[in-house]
Amino acid sequence: MDLTELIQLEGHVVRAAREELLSRFNAVTHSYKDDGSLLTEADLAMDRRLRRELAERWPEVAFLSEEMSAQDQHRLLQESDRTLWCLDPLDGTNNFAAGLPAFTVSLALIHGGEPRWGVIYDPIRDEAFRAIRGGGAWLNGEPLMARRPPRPLHHAMALIDLKRLDTQLAVRLMRERPFGSQRNFGSCALEWAWLAAGRAHLCLHGGQKLWDYAAGALILSEAGGHSCTLEGEPVFRADLSPRSVVSSLDQDLFGAWCGWLGVGVSRCSPSAAR
Repeated sequence: MDLTELIQLEGHVVRAAREELLSRFNAVTHSYKDDGSLLTEADLAMDRRLRRELAERWPEVAFLSEEMSAQDQHRLLQESDRTLWCLDPLDGTNNFAAGLPAFTVSLALIHGGEPRWGVIYDPIRDEAFRAIRGGGAWLNGEPLMARRPPRPLHHAMALIDLKRLDTQLAVRLMRERPFGSQRNFGSCALEWAWLAAGRAHLCLHGGQKLWDYAAGALILSEAGGHSCTLEGEPVFRADLSPRSVVSSLDQDLFGAWCGWLGVGVSRCSPSAAR
């Protein structure tokens, strides 16, 4: 795919989100999946729309979505040589169903076992974040790069999902509070994008799925940011196991954050994060 095709694809994602998500916001019923997570008609409508449009334009590329069965997801990922789309049609479903304006759609193109292109679109704010591996990251067509001076760890705004962290670590974070303030917006993909845009300074999450981080990790990396797991490994891995996330846009702050968390600095390096 050339750059023109990928920009056109971003337009497909934007239009679909406006028509399938915004039209249902504050006017949708919900149900629950077998794992207890929320599901709305908006999730399914967005999934159907993009599955159809992607298949019409690129029939040779496989399609993996959060809304597929686990059996089909595993089958696709076992075929390691496949090029595939990785879609979260509505990241932040709980927010969406409750009427909270913090949700997004996330789509990545995975080739050769790593994300090559990704887009995260926030229809409420009409913000499209995208990246091409080795080619940079953009917000609504403008290059995405650090524009604000870095902060020391004790003044940083941290995006932290306490629910999925080890209890001992969560308690330590609340007792010692190494950061300046803490937020959690309920949408992993949106938090990746906002971190890449410098709207927060660091992030910690105990377990994200492939569709939560496939596009976001690429966007942050191409914006000059850094990420790894709590074990000091690269976040991206093409399987269904949840991955922890430690990340920051600023290299020095990333090192300080890894140090406080006890993540090996040599393993948790910028080269390992990308």
